[in-house]
Amino acid sequence: MNRTDEGRPAGTGRTDRARPGAPAYAVVIPTLARDTLADCLAALAAAHGPRPEEIVLVDDRPDPEPDALEHPLTVLGDLRARTAVLTSGGRGPAAARNTGLRAVTTPWVAFLDDDVQVGPHWCEQLTQDLSEAGTDTGAVQGVIAVPLPGERRPTDWERGTAGLAQARWITADMAYRTDALEQVAGFDERFTRAFREDADLALRVLDAGWRIRQGRRTTRHPVRPADRWVSLRAQRGNADDALMLRLHGPGWWHKAVAPRGRIRSHLAVTAAGVAACALAAAGRRRAAAVAALGWAAGTAEFAWTRIAPGPRTRDEITTMAVTSVLIPPAATWHWLSGLWRHRAAPAWQEVAR
Repeated sequence: MNRTDEGRPAGTGRTDRARPGAPAYAVVIPTLARDTLADCLAALAAAHGPRPEEIVLVDDRPDPEPDALEHPLTVLGDLRARTAVLTSGGRGPAAARNTGLRAVTTPWVAFLDDDVQVGPHWCEQLTQDLSEAGTDTGAVQGVIAVPLPGERRPTDWERGTAGLAQARWITADMAYRTDALEQVAGFDERFTRAFREDADLALRVLDAGWRIRQGRRTTRHPVRPADRWVSLRAQRGNADDALMLRLHGPGWWHKAVAPRGRIRSHLAVTAAGVAACALAAAGRRRAAAVAALGWAAGTAEFAWTRIAPGPRTRDEITTMAVTSVLIPPAATWHWLSGLWRHRAAPAWQEVAR
């Protein structure tokens, strides 16, 4: 479907009116109504440059309360009039973004997460990024900055969030041509967490013949507060890695320029632990001791790898020690369950044909 920029509404009182010929764009933000949403919307409202034609806020809570988003919406000022609020039933960020995508009518759509804050000149920089995009460019990625504490070394959780600054194609700030999204049928809603759905979409867009380029606009991604079990819950993403394997083949890590992670070592450590228990139950004490030694060595290496670059406070060391014992079996469980759950998923190229 071809879209034009004709017939768009003019600005709403600010001097940042759309320039003649400037690409029209919409902004889609999936949200769980976190406390960060108001800061996200306030930064967008304050950004200089041509304003978005539409803002679509998609509430992805299973049972959202009526008018629950009214308070954060008040920070939008004159942009409130061109903002729509939709619901997606708690089916995950991929489904929420598809819900927002179906509602927009512009040739470009910029996806933001509800815990980011765009830069003061983001609207101006975004339209420059889109203006410079060639006809074969399907997407333009923003620059993500993750502020870290300067007075101490970052924790494991903070380092993980900081990795978003080097990640490819993350939808914390990613602008897509709507024609490209329609061609590949949008986000794959089998990705129910905020993990890998962005890489999957980008690989499909690239496979369809589009280019993805790096833009110059900047967006700040603060580190959210988290409890000590956050790294354990994150192991659910191994099931998404299993789906990526089915969809894009064993080389998807290389194609997506994504770190492969430690799943192979987690499988080995878990196997050693299971073997130690089984051999001990069978009365084979010497073999059980060897397997237990392998489990202990693998677990200790994993824990130290996480502790060494961190602040090494008592709380951080305790968290790393406990979760380093629990993460390998959790990662193994989610990886194997993901392989089983998605065992019949055809490759993306087969579906595209």
